[in-house]
Amino acid sequence: MRGPVVVVALTLVLAGCSPGSSDHATIEVDHPVSLADQAVHLKVSGLKAGESVEVGTQAVDVGGKQWHGEATFKADDHGVVDLDHASPSNGTYQSVDGMGLFWSMNPADGDPDQQAFIPPTKAGKPVEDVKVSVRKDGKTLADTALTRQWMADGVTLEPLTMANDQLTGSLVLPPPGQPKRPAVLYFGGSEGGVGALSAPGLLASHGYPVLDLAYFHAPGVPDNLRNIPLEYFASAARLLARQPGVNPAHVIVMSASRGTEAALLLAQNFPDLVHGAILYAPTAVTNASFPLPDTSAWTLHGRPIAAGDLMPVDRVNGPVLAVAGTDDQLWQSWTAAPLIVQELDKANNRYPHEALVIPQAGHTIGGPPYLPRGTSGIHPVVSRLLQYGGTRQINESALLQGWTKTLELLKSLAG
Repeated sequence: MRGPVVVVALTLVLAGCSPGSSDHATIEVDHPVSLADQAVHLKVSGLKAGESVEVGTQAVDVGGKQWHGEATFKADDHGVVDLDHASPSNGTYQSVDGMGLFWSMNPADGDPDQQAFIPPTKAGKPVEDVKVSVRKDGKTLADTALTRQWMADGVTLEPLTMANDQLTGSLVLPPPGQPKRPAVLYFGGSEGGVGALSAPGLLASHGYPVLDLAYFHAPGVPDNLRNIPLEYFASAARLLARQPGVNPAHVIVMSASRGTEAALLLAQNFPDLVHGAILYAPTAVTNASFPLPDTSAWTLHGRPIAAGDLMPVDRVNGPVLAVAGTDDQLWQSWTAAPLIVQELDKANNRYPHEALVIPQAGHTIGGPPYLPRGTSGIHPVVSRLLQYGGTRQINESALLQGWTKTLELLKSLAG
């Protein structure tokens, strides 16, 4: 439900506008400061009926590169452009979408399909400052600034090191003093390293403690995805369960791509510790080591887990959400997600389990929505351009659907 609309625009009066054109406009926004996964509702008023104006967004990423989105709209009979309902006649996105100007921003140079917007940090926390403007015939009628936060006030970040914690990663925790909540053990896929703070920061902002874990290609852990002990992940889950704000009966594992193997294996082999899984672009079978497929990727009790086997799920002790796209260019996640759910059905799993398969979406559909993302990229381990599939618009829809389901699952566990 929308809150009260706050008028935050600077209204400018301009001379010399053409007949039938407005010389001013007002931008209304309901949340000038908001979490980055919260949709904002923008409305432009004070225009002439039927008048065409350009509405644009601009932001600067962590590397200092400017990104820009724009679309042309025609005002309604009341001289209003409501971005939740207005269809652009042209621009960086094509259909009605109140957040289109955010996720469709393009970089100042290079192929947008090969780049992703990474927000800069302020005081150690990722923050995106977005300027919104209304222009007509090259003149600015109004502009305003919005702040998009990935970590709410009070959320804390505590680095974990092998020397001190026998783990590499970060604890991302909600403000203290809240009721015990479900927690998320979060880790990435074949890119390795410590995962980006976007998903962990937002989950903690919603009240869910997170341990953002690195298991290879980071300080203190192996360089390659090769013979990684599942016990390492189990140690991380135990540390997370001990945190003051965590309900240890609801520790959920969340990952994407190659990390979904470890996630399912954890839920299967440590059901007293891990109580369900959220899987983006998953696999239902184990795969060999990476980047060289010459041995096992995972071990359990010191023994390698063979590649090519269907992962059992008969001991999974919690809900499972598997999200995939039918245009995944890296592997057939769109068949793996339903297969995981089918196997849970066969095992008479009593917890909710769902496969969400989005037509024509690609591989990179894990995490929060509303950030510009390409459909390909240079892989940080193999240094090669990979095609991930989908389109920016369809993948954005998949991100929104998957993230909404993720928050619904966690809320259901919070009671």
